[in-house]
Amino acid sequence: MKTLDDLLAEGVAGRRVLLRADLNVPLDGDRITDDGRVRASLPTIRKLTEANARVIITAHLGRPKGAPEAKYSLAPVAARLGELLGTEVALATDVVGESARAVAVALAPGQVALVENIRFDPRETSKDEAERGALADELAALAGADGAFVSDGFGVVHRKQASVYDVAKRLPRYAGDLVLAEVEVLRKLTENPVRPYVVVLGGAKVSDKLGVIANLLGKVDRLLIGGGMAYTFLRAQGHEVGRSLLQEDQLDTVRGFLAEATERGVELVLPVDVLVAKEFSADAPYEVVSTDAIPADQEGLDAGPATRELFTAKLSDAATVFWNGPLGVFEFPAFSGGTKALGQALVDSGAFSVVGGGDSAAAVRSLGLPEDGFSHISTGGGASLEFLEGKELPGIAVLED
Repeated sequence: MKTLDDLLAEGVAGRRVLLRADLNVPLDGDRITDDGRVRASLPTIRKLTEANARVIITAHLGRPKGAPEAKYSLAPVAARLGELLGTEVALATDVVGESARAVAVALAPGQVALVENIRFDPRETSKDEAERGALADELAALAGADGAFVSDGFGVVHRKQASVYDVAKRLPRYAGDLVLAEVEVLRKLTENPVRPYVVVLGGAKVSDKLGVIANLLGKVDRLLIGGGMAYTFLRAQGHEVGRSLLQEDQLDTVRGFLAEATERGVELVLPVDVLVAKEFSADAPYEVVSTDAIPADQEGLDAGPATRELFTAKLSDAATVFWNGPLGVFEFPAFSGGTKALGQALVDSGAFSVVGGGDSAAAVRSLGLPEDGFSHISTGGGASLEFLEGKELPGIAVLED
């Protein structure tokens, strides 16, 4: 796999470089509420601009339906990127059209520009290889005859999409520093982790984590399950869960996981108490109940104090930890305590700790946890989970060809 440093050694001054970044940030209107992914992209961008490359960035935001939508414009991202770089970042008003071509041609060495949300073009996510290829051809044309492609959007490398996979077949291709760092860290979790190796999985749905649980049961020493997905495990053990999030169609699968954990000697730890409320709202009155006494008319919204202590104890001797998914509705202050306690336990543990992107990374920042207290905070939740499942990631595989 060729790297960004290889590209710089070859010489990039004056050349146009198409950079696939992951700038998919959460927005409140046009205000970015967490710029972590923008900041994570800066080292690669700066390396290129300092080498006098002309940098054209492709990225997506949200889930537009293959057509322009104002609420998914990259305009706030271009503005924030410009602030962080200390220079203006031009934004094309289209993806590969007249505006994008004009912006690409106008770039001076050391300058940066964004084309508009790549998912405004339906070919980006098409299942038809020819359609994706046609878009990739136009993206490659923006870079020109002596152009290059740098893949630095780890959050999308599990997607076989035009700006991630197909364009890499049309230009000299290189892995950016962020992608390299992510892969290096995740290999530490899969190839020979220092033990005890503990994985904490939270979030809403068991179905989102089936593959990773199945794969990890043969690798971890201890598996802690929290968040909304825990209620399906509790129900599989025979507990009533009231109106808590429950995936009835996954109960047999979860029973299989519980049996396999026992068979393999993996310690599978579930919540022992939860905060329950009658409604899903930030100011809902709540009470703490044991997980074997959840009222029929209430739902669990956070891990209780005994669970927080239990999970902290189960992390205290860990040498390696991977965490993906919050333990409660951390966006509501009243129900953020479990997730914050878990994050603090990781900081205090001294373990090689990896936060698996997505909501977990957002929680670290929004709850005021020290980012440097973790060994690595991934920018790609879905990509990191698929890596731990043992799946081939198309956006990585194409760089290795």
